[in-house]
Amino acid sequence: MEFTPGPAVHRVLCADCGTPIVPNSANLCVACLRNSNCERFLSPPTAWTLARPESSELLAICLKKLKGLAKVRLTDARFIWTEPHSKRLKVALTIQKEVLTNTILEQTFEIEYLVQHGQCPDCARLAAKNTWKALVQVRQKVPHKRTFLFLEQLIIKHNAQKDTISIKEVRDGLDFFYSSRAHALKMVEFLAGVVPTKSKASEQLISSDTHSNTANFKYTYSVEIVPICKDDLVCIPLKQARQFSNISPLTVCTRVGNSLQLMDPATLQACEVPPTVYWRSPFETLASITDLVEFTILDIEPDRSRTRGKHLMADAQVAVSGAFKSSKGGQNNDDSMMDYEGVGAASMIYHTRTHLGAILQPGDSAMGYHLTSANFNSDAFADVPTHFIPDVILVKKAYPNRRKKSKARNWKLRSMAKEAGEEGETSSARGAIGRMGGRDSKKVEEDYELFLRDLEEDPEMRAAVNLYKAADVKMGDEEKDGKKTKKKVQYAMDVDEATGPSHDETDDDHGEAETDFPEVRLEELLEEFDEMTLNAGDDENIEQS
Repeated sequence: MEFTPGPAVHRVLCADCGTPIVPNSANLCVACLRNSNCERFLSPPTAWTLARPESSELLAICLKKLKGLAKVRLTDARFIWTEPHSKRLKVALTIQKEVLTNTILEQTFEIEYLVQHGQCPDCARLAAKNTWKALVQVRQKVPHKRTFLFLEQLIIKHNAQKDTISIKEVRDGLDFFYSSRAHALKMVEFLAGVVPTKSKASEQLISSDTHSNTANFKYTYSVEIVPICKDDLVCIPLKQARQFSNISPLTVCTRVGNSLQLMDPATLQACEVPPTVYWRSPFETLASITDLVEFTILDIEPDRSRTRGKHLMADAQVAVSGAFKSSKGGQNNDDSMMDYEGVGAASMIYHTRTHLGAILQPGDSAMGYHLTSANFNSDAFADVPTHFIPDVILVKKAYPNRRKKSKARNWKLRSMAKEAGEEGETSSARGAIGRMGGRDSKKVEEDYELFLRDLEEDPEMRAAVNLYKAADVKMGDEEKDGKKTKKKVQYAMDVDEATGPSHDETDDDHGEAETDFPEVRLEELLEEFDEMTLNAGDDENIEQS
């Protein structure tokens, strides 16, 4: 048996640390690419100055290293380009000096500097563990992560995470660690400007010096977000409802910013609840989007005279989706036979008033709360008079046919880097949310897919975040081994599907997609640039962090 050697693997040395690596476009190893320096240079004796390659700040540091420069006249100084990995800086100088009366001597020469790497105090604190000085604990006591997924995108858009040492995910929220108290206070102010919150501060004495009368503290800021989200059903206590312009107790949350906006779908009356008013006498949600039921619009009559912004009052007749489906597979296969599931036909049709008259048409699907079949454990709901409680409250339009198409999304989102769970624990899951793993991981994946759908269906919500162009990927149904296999939607995560016969099996697979499905337009997307830069480093010694 003859030995056949494998193909030779050519390797080069990393331009920074000298580790043998497979050649790449940067000629740097993974560790050097990840651990880029902070571009600060030591300005003696103790100051560290932020100086980018070939900047005026770096040129000033180089000139300060020269001795005797004050005895001559400096007329020109500029950088000469060098390889970024050479650890050399070359400066061309032009100087003048009067050697005799009315005789000036001019000389141009090059000076080469050697760059030596070191650690500035800030980088030293980052490299060590448990060196944070301020902590911001963000919490929201809800059974989903959609609020933090949206909050993550707001933080990325406004670059509010730039001063964060690390981010850790905990059960009900996120922890942000900072090396400075001022940076933590800045994050608290940012959170208060984008979501309704309340915060409190505490401090812990770490060490003190009685001789110099100085002390070292660690500061913790607890930020709690109002546990009410968009499209939640809220039951306001009667006493508070009278204070909010005498609004109906049963309202739907239409928007969450730095305050809550609640609307009565039956009258289009709305109210705004500031966080200070809410926390004075808090109330909880009656139902969330996990309790939504899909309804089919049988008939709708809009009232053009009653509008509020984009909302239009309408009277609608609805039925639970699938309530009138034909019975198939039985001995008596008659298309006209209905499956009422033991309930009379009259009880399957409901009349309701809705604020979605501008977008709903007969035959459309809508998601809403089925109050007739619901059982709420709420004292505030028990106090509501029965004539104020409708059978159905519609919340938003649904697009079931388009969702079955599994069309690839032409956009994607960015994520923040973070740590998860305990100290040192990491995971390969997506960015800032959902890296704790275990049972929580799949639930976060479902919340992420619902969050993406909310972005698609709400232009106002899309305007608040940055969407990036995605590469074209073939998605949809594929034939494999003679069978039709379903592919996942691009940049979508798994969502639990009901076991047993699905809508794809019982309904027509070739149903037409909704024509008014909210497409994300190309002009709303941003180009995704690679923000990773190769920092230039560079027989004078300059210490760089």
